[in-house]
Parts: sequence; structure tokens; C-alpha cells
Amino acid sequence: MTGLFISLDGVDGGGKSTQVSMLRAWWEARGREVISLRDPGGTRLGEALREILLHRREIALDIRAEMLLYMASRAQLVSEVIQPAIASGKVVVADRYLLANVVYQGCAGGLDVDQIWQVGSVATGELQPDLTLVLDLPAEMALERIEGGLDRLESRGLDYMLKVRSGFLSQLKTLGDRGQVIDATQDVDEVHAQVVEAITSRGLG
Repeated sequence: MTGLFISLDGVDGGGKSTQVSMLRAWWEARGREVISLRDPGGTRLGEALREILLHRREIALDIRAEMLLYMASRAQLVSEVIQPAIASGKVVVADRYLLANVVYQGCAGGLDVDQIWQVGSVATGELQPDLTLVLDLPAEMALERIEGGLDRLESRGLDYMLKVRSGFLSQLKTLGDRGQVIDATQDVDEVHAQVVEAITSRGLG
């Protein structure tokens, strides 16, 4: 059976974690073996870097260092988890992937977008998802939905989040048919239905 790689992305507060869980259950009900993961994270190295990137604010991070640490986490994740899973015919569902770096450190953070894509190509061995779904909602609504304390990126405020949302919508277009926007202002079940439709309509289900 052919392996598949799907990523869900978008502004924080868009419900990615919930949709990843629902999508995993949907695929398992169809008899597929599924691995769900978060990026950064998913490996011992990745989880250690995630802690630094999102929560260790006493550690100063230049925007380039931030981008490169995300790439290091992803490189390990691809090598240790994603590629072996795909090779063995499993479905991989990721909460974020390379597009997030392009948007957060590029479109919103000021780094050159094309260079981030190039660094990402090296970090991932040119592995791209079969489909990337961006769960989209207004930045103001996204910040209202975020529960608990804000992490390093979320604490950068509304102007930054506005740039993030705009970046996702503009950069997703570069993926062509391998990318789609999903309206995340709808209720959870409707979002899930549109996620499934996006997958099945491309013959990936």
C-alpha cells in the first residue's frame, strides 16, 4: 500500500491538533495505519528543540537561529519518522511542516522567503507533503481561541499574526493543487468534513 503524507497548518488557534486527531481516526476506520506528529517535535531531538523554540524565553533567539533550529528538528523528524513511515505504506499526518517556517520566519519575520524554501529543501531531503491544508481564520479570532499562556511566537502580537495569516494564504498558492485553504471559523465537524473532502477529491483517501 502506498504511503501518504498530509500536513495541516495555519495560524495558531485554528484547530490543527483537533483536526489531526479526527483525521487519524477517520483513516484508521478505513483500515490504514497512521502516524500523527507535531513539527517541531516527534523525536527526542525535536522535543528538546521545541521546548527551546516555544517556551524557553530566557534563551535569546535571533530570527535566523530560530529558523535553523526548526529546520534541525524537521531534518531529524523526516529521517527518523516520516520517511520510514511513508516507505512502509503508512499515512503520516503532521501538525505543521516546512510551510510554517516560510510564513513565520519569512513572511512575518522578515527573512527571505526563497532562501527559507531552499534551506527547507536541504533539511527535508526535498520531501514535501502530498497535500497541505491551511486552516484559516482571522488573526483576531485566532488569538481569542488560544488557551493557556502564549508561546514565543503567539506572544508577538496581533500585527505579527496578521502577517502570518497573510503569509499562509499567499505562500499556499505556490503549492498548486497540493495545497488548499479550509475555513476554520466553522464548527469542528464541518471543518473535518471539508478536510476529508479535500483528501478524497484528490484520490488520496
